[in-house]
Amino acid sequence: MIELLTDPAVWASLITLTALEIVLGIDNVVFISVVTAKLSPELAKRARQIGLMLALVFRIILLFFISAIVALKDPVFTAFGFALSWKDIILIGGGAFLIWKAVGHIHDEVEEDAVSEAKIAAPKAFNLVIGQIVLIDLVFSVDSIITAVGLADHVEVMVAAVVIAVGVMYVAAGPVSAFIERHPTTKVLALAFLLLIGVALVADGLGFHIPRGYIYTAMAFSAGVEAINIIKRRKKNRPM
Repeated sequence: MIELLTDPAVWASLITLTALEIVLGIDNVVFISVVTAKLSPELAKRARQIGLMLALVFRIILLFFISAIVALKDPVFTAFGFALSWKDIILIGGGAFLIWKAVGHIHDEVEEDAVSEAKIAAPKAFNLVIGQIVLIDLVFSVDSIITAVGLADHVEVMVAAVVIAVGVMYVAAGPVSAFIERHPTTKVLALAFLLLIGVALVADGLGFHIPRGYIYTAMAFSAGVEAINIIKRRKKNRPM
């Protein structure tokens, strides 16, 4: 253990892997902000805490089964000309789930009555929200853990990177959720991001890899345009 702390290569891999986990965690933060939006502030905070804590535990457990996780890349059957592995199936399932959630929430935003009913029933959906946070985090975890294998040779380094990344996610989830709550138009934008991420996951599962840099660039550009609109609205509503 002492040797790891004094090895510059280990620190380099930790920094690189942590940065990767944080970037991949952007998707999680957006999803968490959306699914907790209909809960009361107290329930939303508890859902973020419990959901991310469970996600952290499950992700660490997965790290100790790296050999099995890596084996998920091996094809298990062929369908419609596609050789699918368990990783592909997980990505397709997770992507389809994100698309379903995003489309459903966009529909709720359009139908005001549906939003009102959802808010009334929100406390009953507390456990469901936690389950969704853990489920989608595990989907992202499988992809990030397989990527991590090529960046770090020690499980201890991977665990440290995951702990730091989930900590950043926890700190960021609250402010992002509050921002979306204050600016309703950004919620539709966040849902559009989830829809885009869901399509990318399905495409990855089918063998059509979309570089994440393209997706994050599109997200950053859209967020920049929305930021300008928010500033413009603030100036317009400012008392003269």
